[in-house]
Amino acid sequence: MTGKEKRSLGRGLSALLGEGAETAPARSPRHLAVDKLEPSPLQPRRRFDAEELESLAASIRANGILQPLLVRRHPAKPDRHEIVAGERRWRAAQLAGLHEVPVLERALTDREVLEMALVENVQRRDLSALEEAEGYQRLIAEFGRSQEDLAQEIGKSRVHVANTLRLLKLPDEAKTMLAEGRITAGHGRALLAAADPVALARRVVAEDLSVRRTEALAAEGTTARRPPKTAAPKDADTRALERDLARALGLEVEIAHAGAGGRVTIRYRSLEQLDEVVRRLNG
Repeated sequence: MTGKEKRSLGRGLSALLGEGAETAPARSPRHLAVDKLEPSPLQPRRRFDAEELESLAASIRANGILQPLLVRRHPAKPDRHEIVAGERRWRAAQLAGLHEVPVLERALTDREVLEMALVENVQRRDLSALEEAEGYQRLIAEFGRSQEDLAQEIGKSRVHVANTLRLLKLPDEAKTMLAEGRITAGHGRALLAAADPVALARRVVAEDLSVRRTEALAAEGTTARRPPKTAAPKDADTRALERDLARALGLEVEIAHAGAGGRVTIRYRSLEQLDEVVRRLNG
């Protein structure tokens, strides 16, 4: 992928369709039969809300499809096309009774298809956290992308990408709850610190627990397994410096001297707090 195409990814679908000074002139869409189109297996989005589709279908009946679908020639079926962006519109068009839809065709590699679909869905917030994580993981595993590359292309922080990928470490039952919307991404990240993530996830759903309460319960289970520590005595200057840093960051800070050096430990209670520390350190 060229540098120009990579820059286009971060600007969303309008750039991909040729709308912008730095891109090629916009091409006129043509129409294809809905039965000559099929979803791409590289599309990260797996779930489509039935109520939202019906609402979009009603809009299409009244106004038509205002933005063409982005497609490519099917790699294995010469008479068919694969949807790169616009699968939701394609599904709604069928509900609306349309036989053809407007499309723009581009020659794209598998990696470009996955990247474009991922960027567009993330920017529109159409993906669940788990679908987003699976998309990131696929780009990393199959196409050798780094977390830093992904962060730049989707306009998110590297910490966001890393935190989202961590959701893939959840047990399958907790992943299902996340995919179905019974728990949030914040709950999912909190569960990762729990001794029994599935048991805590079930409790979250049953008691409608907040993310903060889930974090607290996960921490209780973690600290219960740790042997108690005996705090070493500290001089007044060190304690005062710890208090100053804690007030500045809003987090617990511990300073431990070791000869001429030592270490500073900042304790965070959630990944959002970690993200804020990283943001401050990066200026």
